[in-house]
This record gives sequence, C-alpha cells and structure tokens, in this order.
Amino acid sequence: MNRLTSVLRLLPALAVAVVLSGCGINSIPTNDEKTKAAWGEVQNQYQRRADLIPNLVSTVKGYAAQEKAVLTAVTEARASATQVKVDASTITNPAQFQQYAAAQDKLSGVLGRLMMIQENYPDLKSNANFLALQSQLEGTENRIAIARRDYNEAARVYNTSLRTFPSVIWAKTLYGGQKPAQIFQATASSQTAPTVSFDPAPAPAPAPTPAPATN
Repeated sequence: MNRLTSVLRLLPALAVAVVLSGCGINSIPTNDEKTKAAWGEVQNQYQRRADLIPNLVSTVKGYAAQEKAVLTAVTEARASATQVKVDASTITNPAQFQQYAAAQDKLSGVLGRLMMIQENYPDLKSNANFLALQSQLEGTENRIAIARRDYNEAARVYNTSLRTFPSVIWAKTLYGGQKPAQIFQATASSQTAPTVSFDPAPAPAPAPTPAPATN
C-alpha cells in the first residue's frame, strides 16, 4: 500500500516531466552543448595547422631563403592567429568571433602564397620532408573545412531552437540569457579562383630623355 501511494505521488511529477520534454525544454541546452563541442573541434584543427607551420617554414627556408617576405608573412600571421584568445563564450560574441575568423583566414591566405612558391624551386618540390608536411597541411585544411561545416550546422540548429515553437517559449523565459551562435562566413577570396603567375615582373619603363636646353 505504501509503495502504491508513493507511485501515485510521483505520477504528477512524471507527467509534468513528460510534457515538458515534449515541449522542447531540453532542446536549447542540448543544442548549445553540441554547438560548443563542434566549436572545440574547429579550435583543435586550427591548432593542428599552427603546429605544422614552424616546420614548414623551416623547410622552405632551407631551399628558398630569398622568399623572405612570404616566410615573414606566414610567421607573423601565425603569431597573430594564435594570440587571439577564444573559449566557449566566443561563439556568442560577434566581435571576438570575427576577430578569430579573420586572423585564421589571413593565415590561410599567406599559407597559400607559401605553398605556391614551390613551383619555382624543383629541389623543394621533391624534398621528402616538404612533401610530408604538404600532405599533412592539405589534410588539416580539409579537416578545418569539415569542422567549420559541422560547427555551422550545429549553430544553425541551436539558433533555430531559440526562435521556433515550442522551444522559443523557454528561450524567452527559462533560458533568457542564451544568445545565438555566430556562423563562419565564406571569405571573399573563396568566391573566385585565385590567379597564380610566376612570370617575372615587367621592367619599369625608361625615364623620358630631357629635351636639350635652348639658348
């Protein structure tokens, strides 16, 4: 009898729990955690790329030390990208998120320039260490693209749960402090194929010969 009474007392609480779960009360925190996990993977892949760069720069320098401007640009871009401090709160901070994305996109651009100069150096192109680093970098860039895509999808689902019924009810009440997650945008350079030319720059036009002085 006592057990039956206890069960009957629990029934209202169980019924409320079932109703609430069906009304999306758990969808916001669940989707928030998934977004944070996807963001963590983005950070992991960018860190993996940053760890490869010093060895890559060192290898290229051994065969193309004269490409000082490119080597310096890569080193400086890496330093800038790794100095941007981010955490889980970054995904709901537009300014911090854009700063991080911009720094990583800049590094992507100068890395592309570094990889293109190999065409001018046959010994570098055939160097085993360079080829291994190139393969690792290409694999990492692919992982970055996948991580960003997965993060954007998780963020889309999370943002949708903040705006659609029935979870919007909880977004306006119980989870009123939740902010939408930022989305990675395609860079302007990704919209068009890059133009690569290894032709020497044209020589400057000769200065005009001054006219002879007249008396």
